[in-house]
Amino acid sequence: MQPTKDAVFEGPITIIKTGKGFFTFDPDEEDLFISGENLGGAFPGDTVQVQFTGFDTDPRTGKKRGAGKVIEVLTRSRETFVGTLIENKEENLIMMKPDWKKMYVPFVVKGESLPLGQKVVIRFKGWNQHQPYPWGELEEIIGPAGEHETEMRALAMSQGFRSDFPPGVMKEAAYLEANGKQMLADGALEGIKAGTRKDFRGTPTFTIDPFDAKDFDDALSVKTLPNGNYEIGVHIADVSHFVRPGTAIDDEARARATSVYLVDRTIPMLPHILSTDLCSLNPNEDRLSMSAVFELDSQAGIVSRWFGPTVIHSDKRFTYENAQEVLTNQEGEMLEELNILKKLADQIRARRTSKGAISFDTPEVKVLIDETGKPTDIVLKNRIDTMLVIEDFMLLANEAIAEFLSEEVKKKKESSIYRVHDRPDADRIETLSAFLKVMGYELPVLAGRVKGDDMNKLLAQVTGKPEEYLIKTATLRSMAKAVYTTKNVGHFGLAFEFYTHFTSPIRRYPDLLIHRLTKHYTVNGEFTKAEQAELDQLATHSSEREAAAVEAERDSIKMKVVEFMSEHVGEEFDAVISGVSDRGLFVELKETRAEGMIRVREIGDDYFVYDEKRYRLIGEKTKVEYALGDPIRVKLEAARLPERELDFSLIKA
Repeated sequence: MQPTKDAVFEGPITIIKTGKGFFTFDPDEEDLFISGENLGGAFPGDTVQVQFTGFDTDPRTGKKRGAGKVIEVLTRSRETFVGTLIENKEENLIMMKPDWKKMYVPFVVKGESLPLGQKVVIRFKGWNQHQPYPWGELEEIIGPAGEHETEMRALAMSQGFRSDFPPGVMKEAAYLEANGKQMLADGALEGIKAGTRKDFRGTPTFTIDPFDAKDFDDALSVKTLPNGNYEIGVHIADVSHFVRPGTAIDDEARARATSVYLVDRTIPMLPHILSTDLCSLNPNEDRLSMSAVFELDSQAGIVSRWFGPTVIHSDKRFTYENAQEVLTNQEGEMLEELNILKKLADQIRARRTSKGAISFDTPEVKVLIDETGKPTDIVLKNRIDTMLVIEDFMLLANEAIAEFLSEEVKKKKESSIYRVHDRPDADRIETLSAFLKVMGYELPVLAGRVKGDDMNKLLAQVTGKPEEYLIKTATLRSMAKAVYTTKNVGHFGLAFEFYTHFTSPIRRYPDLLIHRLTKHYTVNGEFTKAEQAELDQLATHSSEREAAAVEAERDSIKMKVVEFMSEHVGEEFDAVISGVSDRGLFVELKETRAEGMIRVREIGDDYFVYDEKRYRLIGEKTKVEYALGDPIRVKLEAARLPERELDFSLIKA
């Protein structure tokens, strides 16, 4: 329903790099367009008041669309910005060019002895009416722009993440350094004596993680029962034993909400004494854990389940690769246990898929770097069986805990945190369906709805085809984003009615909250009314910090990919057209998944018309077509490191 004249709305604003704004006033209506002069000093993501001003003509389509103007900025999405100090000689100003790609305008920086060419943090101070630029004050110098250490720190800081911990956290960490081992031993002894911890130290137990992992927050135990069934324990580091509400460590973990994994470093949520020592399920050491223990029959059906605090002793630290070697060669440590887990995991996965869980199995891009931070190679890592085994049992535990907690909170009219994944937006699914038709594939869609089974059939159909990665990526992008919330709507992608995050409390704050709730309902652990009241806000905050961490992680990969490709300027590559616009062709290299653009002027001696409906450019004179999914040969013309962008040209056959 179209708004009435002068109607006012509140909410977050989207602003693209060209300085145009868009505002969603109704999910079922087209966004209001907000021109640059009507942004009212808003930044991307700010919460604003927008007034409907009537209808404008969209310059791209010639169609009429609703327009608005920002009449007030209510809250800023961020107050500090990271970027490079530059000199604007024409206007005699020192300015900061923001690293944040969504930011459409530079800042004037006020102060003495401002170091040009340095990456800095500035604090936004204002944007005076009728002035072309906002202004801020220097808050911190990060280092010389272009240097590896500077750029990585800047990338994290631009998303609000810092490696160093505040003094209060360091003081508590020092106490744990001195007393943590005794606290661990006392916790195990007292818990077993009081009957609030089960002792699993005699059960074969091990961890399976990446070769470079330093924090081990999950372990599996395996035991064959006299009746022929299997007892499988999913044991998760008991972070809640050490990290208590009201402590500086908890306050900081809550603010960070997640660890961040950049190409060359981890920025942990918790101090190292916890993340890699006291809480980490290190081999050959007794450790406190929170466990989901299942009795499974030979078809992986759940006969019974138990949740609560435990003590474990990991007998072995496997990497994914050496656990896979044991399975492949059928010899080595824990062979019997690994075979049992593999058999059960295959059945758990098959059952999940039969319910409509969607299987996005795409290779992970990993940039290898040397000790100086220089990228040495880009590899595509396919998932192996042992990775799937761990994933399947973590999903089993997360689903079961979510179901258990939902039953408990319902009885007491309390709340829990869920990890939800809503059904895809109808418009996105219709757009995906149209895209797939152009690519030669059919996805059954009924009233904007799609079934997980049909998604899986499509993904199976494209496996091994040149367009496989492109279609899987487009399908993934059509999905809603998974978020944390106290309102359960299920998990569409996994086909679960109940789902939460329980299995990574060392690196995710919602998991720590779920552990506290689980203790509350199993061994009368304390979870106060004040903590209950905060769950909504903590769920929203955790979702926001997760999105920021993902953006930082992706940017770090992109930065190193562009740096790696800078050594290959002038070389030719096989690629696929991954996107089409009136500006040119987006391309993706087949070997490394590196992405870049061929601008329309570089395509050939012709005027190319953009066919939006069929995702293609057509030469007006030559009638040559370049369409989405077409394989092409390209030459790398430039690797622009500051922008993290690659420019290509077309090699004609």
